[in-house]
Amino acid sequence: MKILIVCRYKENFINHIMPFITEQGEAIAKQGAIIDYFTIKGSGLWAYVKSIAALKKKIDEFKPDVVHAHYGLSGVTAVLQRKVPVVVTFHNGETLSKTVNFVSSFVSLFAKHRIYVARHIYDLCFFKSKKNYTILPCGVDVNVEELNKNIAREELGLKKDKKYILFGGTFSNLRKNYPLLKQALELLQRDDIEVLEMKGLSREQITKLMFACNLFALPTKSEGSPQALKEAMVCNCPILATDVADIKYLLGDLEGHYICSFEAGDAADKIQKALDFSKRTNGKNRIIALGLSSEKVAENIIKIYKSIV
Repeated sequence: MKILIVCRYKENFINHIMPFITEQGEAIAKQGAIIDYFTIKGSGLWAYVKSIAALKKKIDEFKPDVVHAHYGLSGVTAVLQRKVPVVVTFHNGETLSKTVNFVSSFVSLFAKHRIYVARHIYDLCFFKSKKNYTILPCGVDVNVEELNKNIAREELGLKKDKKYILFGGTFSNLRKNYPLLKQALELLQRDDIEVLEMKGLSREQITKLMFACNLFALPTKSEGSPQALKEAMVCNCPILATDVADIKYLLGDLEGHYICSFEAGDAADKIQKALDFSKRTNGKNRIIALGLSSEKVAENIIKIYKSIV
């Protein structure tokens, strides 16, 4: 089976494709599919419309059995080619703009199947079918090599006696809500805590940080089904997060996982409890039990492909 993945061109990423898209593509390839990519350049809705001719040419050359578009607007390009059946995955960004929501969710009705990485995305779409859709978060690699905290810190040049919190994004990303974490830490008035941001880091560095840190914090305002949080769970890192998207479902009721409100005092209290926990969690087994390993999710996507061919 040959699958053509359609997605947005991203300047600052390897191969100019967002990592979770290529990682899913690699997992699907391990199931025996042949994968290729078509990226859409430019800005605005017109960029997606004018890419249709180039996509048709790519389809004629590659001859895929299925076109799989990531994000609703990429689905616009994919669906309008009308040559090959289409699967569209919605990742949440589509619902943040009324115009994008309207256009992408309407056009997606012409796809053979729709995947929503969390239930709330399906609920928020203006147009949705009651059939031929699946709620399926993106999977994560559960085969990462476990690393001792002190060894990870030594390799990263971190101090052994510090309390490190890994923030689930860049400080400048307002949606990830660093100000709430900062306010909470100011209330704690502790000088032994240092917050690290996920900026300019390789996949290997991020994984090491998740083993090295005392806490992964994601006080986010909006998410699809957050990959970084699932990756932190695989590293059995204690987690603090707000109750948005599917986060509460992902974390379950495991020890070392803390849900906070958007009130700084509550966040400070949960941070203190998380640091006092001072152990690793059972997050990896939770991810496996939920069927969210890369392999399991890829198997489910292959089933979807087969159902529409």
